[in-house]
Amino acid sequence: MAGNCLPPRSVTTATRVQIAVETPQHAGLDRTLDYLSDRPLAPGTLVRVPLGKRELLGVVWAGEAGERPSDELKPIKAALDELPPLDGAWRALVTFASGYYQRSLGELALSVLPPELHKLDGTQLALRLRKLHKALSAPATGPAEPAPPASPEQAAVLAQLEGLPVDTPVLLHGVTGSGKTEVYLHAAAHALEKGRQALVLVPEINLTPQLEARFAARFAGRRIVSLHSGLTPAQRLRSWLAAHLGLADLVLGTRLAVFTPLPRLGLVVVDEEHDPSYKQQEGARYSARDLAVYRGRLQGARVLLGSATPSLESWQRAHEGRYRRLALPSRIGGAALPRVRLVDMNQQPKDRGGSALSPPLVAAIRERIERGEQSLVFLNRRGYAPVLHCADCGWKSGCPHCSAWRVFHKLDRSLRCHHCGFAERVPRACPDCGNLDIAPIGRGTERLEEQLAVLLADAQGRPPRIARIDADSTRLKGSLEAQLGAVHAGEVDVLVGTQMVTKGHDFRRITLVAAVNPDGALFSSDFRAPERLFALLMQAGGRAGRSAEHARQAEMWVQTWHPQHPLYAALKRHDFAAFAEGQLKEREAAGLPPFAHLAMLRADAKQAEQAQAFLQAASELAAGLPGADAVSVYAPVPLPVARVAGVERMQMLLESASRPALQRFLVHWVPALHGLRRGGAHKVLRWAIDVDPLAI
Repeated sequence: MAGNCLPPRSVTTATRVQIAVETPQHAGLDRTLDYLSDRPLAPGTLVRVPLGKRELLGVVWAGEAGERPSDELKPIKAALDELPPLDGAWRALVTFASGYYQRSLGELALSVLPPELHKLDGTQLALRLRKLHKALSAPATGPAEPAPPASPEQAAVLAQLEGLPVDTPVLLHGVTGSGKTEVYLHAAAHALEKGRQALVLVPEINLTPQLEARFAARFAGRRIVSLHSGLTPAQRLRSWLAAHLGLADLVLGTRLAVFTPLPRLGLVVVDEEHDPSYKQQEGARYSARDLAVYRGRLQGARVLLGSATPSLESWQRAHEGRYRRLALPSRIGGAALPRVRLVDMNQQPKDRGGSALSPPLVAAIRERIERGEQSLVFLNRRGYAPVLHCADCGWKSGCPHCSAWRVFHKLDRSLRCHHCGFAERVPRACPDCGNLDIAPIGRGTERLEEQLAVLLADAQGRPPRIARIDADSTRLKGSLEAQLGAVHAGEVDVLVGTQMVTKGHDFRRITLVAAVNPDGALFSSDFRAPERLFALLMQAGGRAGRSAEHARQAEMWVQTWHPQHPLYAALKRHDFAAFAEGQLKEREAAGLPPFAHLAMLRADAKQAEQAQAFLQAASELAAGLPGADAVSVYAPVPLPVARVAGVERMQMLLESASRPALQRFLVHWVPALHGLRRGGAHKVLRWAIDVDPLAI
């Protein structure tokens, strides 16, 4: 074994050490494992240890020794002394997250380390470190971009930031185009001047490059690294090492970056803090936004949460005084927010030739094209149509493995399930009755792009320049950057897209944004659906009129069958405060977050009856545990898409008026659930606890 291998242990000199290792959840190992070392090892030291027939990466942890006799313990294989230990603040963050989100310590600690690090021995790690130091030794080139003068509102916010205690989280509520990023840049400069590091979190990978470019221009000469799943394993390890060693001044990343070890952390920014992408949906289901706040407290770092549409949880915390709310109510340069126009679809012609667009909206887009301006048409459904249908026998393109429809993609003539990935060619005729006339029902971005090309063609029949940005059109590496570049260069007249195009992009020529079919979320069974819809529409509308030159003619069009809905009334006024007040009153009356605290137990099995039986047994088990009187356990129900890839999925909701009471109950319940699964009476494939679930 290469690296700092340890000699065979001596009974008289061996030291018992506690190691966090990654074990599967079903193993029920929620604590560290004991090993022997020939010398004391500092907590946070990375080691390689045997576990069964495997050799794994582990982290030395400070904790209580187990009960097994020393002569039954295995020695660690090697200590990776090439790296300094992971510091106490990082270990405290992982300890808190593993306890709060009910995952084993080792599982969480090892899963947030770079995958490449798991494969390296000491010699290989030393080689990577030499390459890193060599790469970072090259002097930076080019002058730093000077900071533009702060607007009066920005200056006021920055002055208030200076006077606030560092342990007070700040909620920066700024309308779209108000210059929140400039506040982040000033806050980062302040942290760097003090010799501290800054961590900036963004909700999605595609927002990282443009933000990195802004920071790189402003902080030329500073070391900036990115951390997100789009990097190669080697790139991710290099960025992580630079952060851990204190060589990186700024770290930009998605939710996983919240666990990056940063010994000099002085600032944490969470941009678009309302975005559900900050909540992990697999494995340890943590909220990066909430952990960012906790981490700031641990390391004495300023925490800055920014959004035009803050989450109602953060808004309520600001109302209670736990966060400090600072406002940027106006756009930079005097640009006005777009005027919101509601198109009452009840008053539009019923026969529009299958078009999703009303005649007034088509005319408005055509007018923009004639003026040389750009339009954005937003539909949050990719593909050509959500389902194919046979009018003769009623057949629909269902997925054989999921309780969902397969989506029709016209470009490659395929039917694809967006849940399990199952795809096949479109049949020539109905599989059930042989009817040759099978037709699409509904529409996605592909069909919308096709319709726009026909509706907006000029007198010679030439279509406008249309670009489509969604998960299908940006699958190839570099395709998203190329399409965004074309939009910024003015080479596109109409941009069609899903929610990918509504977040964070600074389109200077767009003067019209249209939401084609947003009504579905108004009457969803998920109590958070209106909040998400309002945020999405506000963010989408924020892409219009971002330059003062085009602000006066900027409009947002919303096609709706319910123009009198209170959500649209608040949207017309750009009045997030009124919307939030109404929603919070409804939630308080109904006993919903942020006035109650939730956890969700989910179970997957081959048959729905098996998953339901496990959840029912878990419910009965809960009734006899300490703290059960402070928790309500609801009946098991299927998920909205109950079957995915041949697996049936059920869920059971837990609710408590007290967060500590819910946590105390879970401490007793989760070990009992492991015992229930190991008992063998319940044949579930897997189960998981989701604390503070977003989707209900």
